[in-house]
Amino acid sequence: MSPPPLPLSAPVPALRTARDRVAPVLRHPVAVGVLAVVLAGAVGLGLVEGAGTEPAVAWDALVEGMFGSSYAVGSSLNSAAVLALIATGFTVAHRAGLVNVGGEGQLCAGGLAAAAVGTALPAGVPAALGVPLILVAGCAAGGAWAGVAGWLRATRGTSEVITTLLLNFVGVGLVSVAVHEEALLRQPVTSSETLPQSAPLPEGARLPLIGSIESPATAIVVVAAVAALVTGVALRHTAIGLRLRSVGHSPAASARLGLPVARLETGGLAFAGAAAGLAGAALVAIAPYVLAEHFSSGYGFSGLVVGLLARGSLTAVAAVSLLFGFLTNGGINLQLAAGVPASSVQIVQSLLVLFVAAAMFGTTRKGRAS
Repeated sequence: MSPPPLPLSAPVPALRTARDRVAPVLRHPVAVGVLAVVLAGAVGLGLVEGAGTEPAVAWDALVEGMFGSSYAVGSSLNSAAVLALIATGFTVAHRAGLVNVGGEGQLCAGGLAAAAVGTALPAGVPAALGVPLILVAGCAAGGAWAGVAGWLRATRGTSEVITTLLLNFVGVGLVSVAVHEEALLRQPVTSSETLPQSAPLPEGARLPLIGSIESPATAIVVVAAVAALVTGVALRHTAIGLRLRSVGHSPAASARLGLPVARLETGGLAFAGAAAGLAGAALVAIAPYVLAEHFSSGYGFSGLVVGLLARGSLTAVAAVSLLFGFLTNGGINLQLAAGVPASSVQIVQSLLVLFVAAAMFGTTRKGRAS
């Protein structure tokens, strides 16, 4: 007996087109990052040619500034460590559903506290006491600075985006006042050439080097790596990480489950401030060991960008921080050796962020539409 024929109206499985097979690959974060790098690099190449420099000469200067010497590598690692600390704190706050845009102000608060404590220490203070003191002072000041925004959100419902952003200007202003007023932190004026900055930190309050004397890499590199590792483990494998994730997804549902939503949000923001404050203390404890008016060099905003690009991954925080740290140092040599403005690197970094953000937005909309 032969089997019954299939009905003519039976659906036929549609063959996957080449577009259907390629689309998921293009939406992968790695593919998005590579495409963004290529596009931003093309713009950078145009800027180099516009400056009248041969691309090969500019490339050699950039690589030389990033990897050409022990000094270049060590300086880049210090910059990457500062960015990683700020981005690590941003990731914790973001896990709780908060956006900390106040890294610059928190960094300034930490640097100000570290300079105040460091310059008050006696000249012969041992490093085992002096270094922890200034780092703890920076953490405490940065955490308290961000805690103000956390408290306003918990008690008044004020947006942390607004408060942390506005506190940036207050923090930068306080540093400026402190280094210009002799009654505060300004070093004694001995001549008209005396810069408005604090007195140098004593030897025992300076971060120790971790490599050879030719490299300026300091212990902050190790501190940042340990902080990112411990934070990643805590967010993924502990109860506090689960609670922060729950609050980030739905504060109302978390409150109905009995979670202390206000405490978790305030604590997450305070942790972000403490990490940025630690970065500020590190900047003061790295050569030239003083608090100057523009000591932050925009690290607070760059750390925010690193945190946004990392998208909640502490592994990505480490990778993007290294990329930005080396690019920043390479950009300085690009200007010195090839005559290309160092701002070109900043433009390329900004375009990289825009391209990644645009790609994420586009793939998210397509995913929802499908």
